[in-house]
Amino acid sequence: MAGIYIHIPFCKQACHYCDFHFSTSLKYKDELLHALVKEIKLQKSYLDNETVETIYFGGGTPSVLEADAISLLINTITELHTVSSDAEITLEANPDDLDDAKVKALRRTDVNRFSIGIQSFFDEDLLWMNRAHRSRHAEASVKRVQDAGFENITADLIYGYPLLTDTKWKQNLDKIFELSIPHISSYSMTVEPQTALAAFINKKKQQPMNDQQSAEQFTVLMDAMADHGFDHYEISNFCKPGHYSKHNSNYWQGVKYLGIGPSAHSYNSEARQWNIANNAKYIQSIESGKLPAETETLTEENRLNEYIMTSIRTMWGLDLDKLNSIAKASASPLLIAAGQYFDSGWIKQQDNVLYLTPTGKLYADNIAAGLFF
Repeated sequence: MAGIYIHIPFCKQACHYCDFHFSTSLKYKDELLHALVKEIKLQKSYLDNETVETIYFGGGTPSVLEADAISLLINTITELHTVSSDAEITLEANPDDLDDAKVKALRRTDVNRFSIGIQSFFDEDLLWMNRAHRSRHAEASVKRVQDAGFENITADLIYGYPLLTDTKWKQNLDKIFELSIPHISSYSMTVEPQTALAAFINKKKQQPMNDQQSAEQFTVLMDAMADHGFDHYEISNFCKPGHYSKHNSNYWQGVKYLGIGPSAHSYNSEARQWNIANNAKYIQSIESGKLPAETETLTEENRLNEYIMTSIRTMWGLDLDKLNSIAKASASPLLIAAGQYFDSGWIKQQDNVLYLTPTGKLYADNIAAGLFF
């Protein structure tokens, strides 16, 4: 099985915290669509004929595309690949794009899952983030998508920023439960270099993020999700049973995937590949028949550490037996390194699998790094 990711590098405006590749100019929109189609054809052999079980439109803001453009890309994939009859096809969308006409048009496509970038239900927070939508759009978009018959929906929320009090955070979560959204992706606000938020903080126009606040709000998040019957299946992802994101789960379980578009990454179990993060140069290269990509062949150590980093973050845990199948590696060095985390109560072991405890989930990245070969 395999997945395909398509990067749509356009946004109406730039969120202050975002460092993904995007442009607020739609100047190259038509040319880029043509290039995406051509790259899908150029890359038709990358997945080595594996069945495609997920297609994911990310960005940027894929919902700026017309439904016909989305169908063109899906149809191009189905012409060149064997696509599962029950493939999960996800479209990331901003609430303000999901008006009646857009939702009706998307209902006629093969899209069957929405990832809606809500982030907060408070207008002052959305203004602080420089989001294009307002709270009224968020709630209306969810109901509109549900009324159109879409049941597989996820919403993004952000926590750990100065404006978000604990009371507001709990109200955001309560609204999610009220709307019966079955999947939540929730992230702590991070300050990435070269973003507007980083510049504001450096110039002391904004407060820095508070690690203690983030930890406390993450704990509130975990408790609330558990109370409402959600599985915490990856550090930032929660779902009602049976509503896992198949596409994102593939990343964490080492499944092959092909990335299409500027800045998109690909993985075939032996190597990683990533496209240039420049729309004009990407289009120019694709039009000349050349992939604008760099490749890194993965060493055994790379593959082991990648498995550690991704698996320890999930509810399925780090299976020590898999280390030998990945690189014929002994689990002994990892278990020695894990000793300190057993002692601190951050990791537990059941049979031959390591899991993060609730406290350990607060330190997932540090723990993974500490277990690397």
